[in-house]
Amino acid sequence: MSGATSSSSVLQRMAGWFGGLPGKAADVLPVRVGGTEYRQTTATPASVLGFDQALLWVVVALLAWGLVMVYSASIAMPDNPRFGKITQTHFLVRHLFALVVAFVGALLAFQVSMATWERSARALFVLALVLLVLVLVPHVGTAVNGARRWLSLGLMNFQPSELAKFAVLIYAADYMCRKMDVKEHFFRAVIPMGAAVAIVGVLLLAEPDMGAFMVVAVIAMGILFLGGVNARMFFLITGILVAAFALMIASSPWRRERVFAYLDPFSEEHALGKGYQLSHSLIAFGRGEIFGVGLGGSVEKLHWLPEAHTDFLLAVIGEEFGLVGVLVLIVLFLWMTRRIMHIGRQAIALDRVFSGLVAQGVAIWMGFQAFINMGVNLGALPTKGLTLPLMSYGGSAILMNLVAIAVVLRVDYENKLLMRGSGRMPATRQRGGAA
Repeated sequence: MSGATSSSSVLQRMAGWFGGLPGKAADVLPVRVGGTEYRQTTATPASVLGFDQALLWVVVALLAWGLVMVYSASIAMPDNPRFGKITQTHFLVRHLFALVVAFVGALLAFQVSMATWERSARALFVLALVLLVLVLVPHVGTAVNGARRWLSLGLMNFQPSELAKFAVLIYAADYMCRKMDVKEHFFRAVIPMGAAVAIVGVLLLAEPDMGAFMVVAVIAMGILFLGGVNARMFFLITGILVAAFALMIASSPWRRERVFAYLDPFSEEHALGKGYQLSHSLIAFGRGEIFGVGLGGSVEKLHWLPEAHTDFLLAVIGEEFGLVGVLVLIVLFLWMTRRIMHIGRQAIALDRVFSGLVAQGVAIWMGFQAFINMGVNLGALPTKGLTLPLMSYGGSAILMNLVAIAVVLRVDYENKLLMRGSGRMPATRQRGGAA
């Protein structure tokens, strides 16, 4: 009998190692279906209390690749008198400094619980509005190429529109949790959020920065949809936004010219005008062919392709790494977006609605902005001043991108903490509450 008991305990321990808790069925994770019912799906228990290391390494790979490509794309800029007397490593050093600052910011953001982010949502949104107003004040905001988008902080310039993307994301997720009981009523559920986005949009268009406004609008729309807003309301809002953007383009001569240049960038009328960047971007992809001309071998970055280290970094990647390099980059962004979405769905399944909406909002942000940037570089979309997330040169963008990723890792950390049943989760407001 004692031998049988011993064998049974050994088998139970082995089952615990390979198949879940000893003597119990495999863990299951409840997933909300239709808002009221639940179904059971198999979930892998968190073997280590931490965060998603695979996601972290993909982000690190994109950052490292971006650092190399920023150096490659900017190495010839000292030869251009427009940039003054700078060294070949000028942009590399500044980008590396931005990465260090962003890494510290991400570490600090990871320490903040999701309950704290939820409580701070409205204050963060107000701070973003204040900075967007300050950037428009003469002698306060810094103007570059006719656009007033930056605040000088001495060692680096800060772009409030990047903070606005993150602030709208946090605010929209908090708003949907507070308004969950009235989400079927258009005026009570949607109009206040629409007004908030409209205020941000007016300030961004005054800079002007239509690209950032598009990203902000898509983030807010995505969170409203994922938060359960009625489908008819969603399509109505979509129609209003599309009409608004069409009106903005139609009423602006230089925006119309960009659209016409996108349709025929190699024409005599546009090749040296609004179609100049796009035409040279397409030439860069053509030179890259399948396997590219090799790292550092790009010709278009030699003063032919403007903003090669920022908006058109993908064109340099396409020229130096070819179709293979571009496809690898697309796969990395697709995997990262899908993984972040999964973390968000997992949080919602654990009844952590705010955390889930925040994570999914970050996925929408990264995925949509990468899609727009790639579409512009490849000539599939009209030229728009949006950088490639995590890779293009730009301290503000890198800082806010890494802060957003750190918040996603925090969501994943709290998910695993809850699934392991160890420690106490900070309470978060899930539904109802004051407006």
